[in-house]
Amino acid sequence: MSYSRFAIYYVPSEGPLADFGAAWLGWDVARGREGRQLDLPGLRDITMTPRKYGFHGTLKPPFHLIDTRTVEDLEKAASDLAASLAPATCDCLELKTLGRFLALTPFGDTEALQRIAEACVRELDGFRAPALEPDLACHRAAGLSARQEALLVQWGYPYVMEEFRFHLTLSGDLPQAEIPAWVERAQRYLPDLPAPFVLDQIALCGEREDGRFEMLHRYTLAG
Repeated sequence: MSYSRFAIYYVPSEGPLADFGAAWLGWDVARGREGRQLDLPGLRDITMTPRKYGFHGTLKPPFHLIDTRTVEDLEKAASDLAASLAPATCDCLELKTLGRFLALTPFGDTEALQRIAEACVRELDGFRAPALEPDLACHRAAGLSARQEALLVQWGYPYVMEEFRFHLTLSGDLPQAEIPAWVERAQRYLPDLPAPFVLDQIALCGEREDGRFEMLHRYTLAG
């Protein structure tokens, strides 16, 4: 199968959290197939934006592969990078509202997690084709700070390095008045969240012809 873009994600390993994510969003990124979405009125609508990506935490945002490198080159580099990185541990994951969308975010010291994300952005950037002008314009339309603009120009994405915040997205933007009800619904279906939360693997994912992402390989952090 050919892929239009690639990304480095954290994809939860098989278990209750991964099962919840697939059932909540309706797409199983680890298996590359539809998940049986929970029967909640309005859930399909509020998860329309994040569904194509699946339940994940972004480490290196989606990018087009530069034409001088191959997918096999990228796979080898991702494997080598994972072998050089130590796992990151923080206290737990918790359900939060980021702006107007729901996400699971880490609680506690996230310095080691930040280190992993920065390494993924920096060490694999040689595989990223220059960002296309429409993509740059789309990011700029959100209103960027001077630092975010500089990051966009350098790395093709404005929310990396010190602007990065790890999260596993559960919805698109919600009407302000509906946020408390959706928080309550998500809490009702969430499994026990990992405490501590350990990020001990990274996943290379690709965007398929239908626009949905699926996991190609998972690499254990062994540094």
